[in-house]
Amino acid sequence: MRRTDMATMTAKEKFTALSALGDHVERSEDEMRARSAAFLEDIKRRHTVRDFIDKPVPREVMENCIAAAGRAPSGANHQPWFFGLVGDPALKREIRLAAEEEERAFYGGRAGAEWLEALEPIGTDAQKPFLETAPWLIPVFAQRRGGVEEGMDKKNYYIHESVGIACGFLIAALHHAGLAVLTHTPNPMSFLNERLGRPATEKPYMLIVAGHPAPDAPVPNHALTKKPLSAIMKVY
Repeated sequence: MRRTDMATMTAKEKFTALSALGDHVERSEDEMRARSAAFLEDIKRRHTVRDFIDKPVPREVMENCIAAAGRAPSGANHQPWFFGLVGDPALKREIRLAAEEEERAFYGGRAGAEWLEALEPIGTDAQKPFLETAPWLIPVFAQRRGGVEEGMDKKNYYIHESVGIACGFLIAALHHAGLAVLTHTPNPMSFLNERLGRPATEKPYMLIVAGHPAPDAPVPNHALTKKPLSAIMKVY
């Protein structure tokens, strides 16, 4: 579409107009096989770790990864997500203390016996030192209201699905950049709204920890067990 055409269109017409795909890159079957295999081998090296070092990570790296997450598909293209980027040591300390308070209640019985039994092979407990050690925390919020443009106040759709996909993009981008990642979900997480000044229409969805892993960071054997392709896919 020509620039002059866009200039004369109404706001509604701009939203309903179609643009040519344009930036798709066509690849040969051999290229597709090679690229998909290379991505698989790289993503196999993605592991959840809980031991980080305080080695700095440039803010630009984090911003690039979050921008990549913002390209995820979403219901009605409302992009119902907000990403905090926390690097301030004092704020990370506050988040750790608040998270550990909820975790003590969780491990103290709120989780239930079956859930705690499922966590035993992972070896987790209420102590979360990584929330201070890692250089960056990314609190992810799901927005109940918003819209395709900043400042809109419309109902959002497929919120959890959309934010979940965006978090997947973010985790993959951080791994691709060479960082280790931990997904942390203390429940409830309303303390994140309070400490980051986010509105009540946003629900904390996930707290992503990102940074360099400690040289001796352990990975539980339990976490290395992945279902084979035959167990997670069927060709019809």
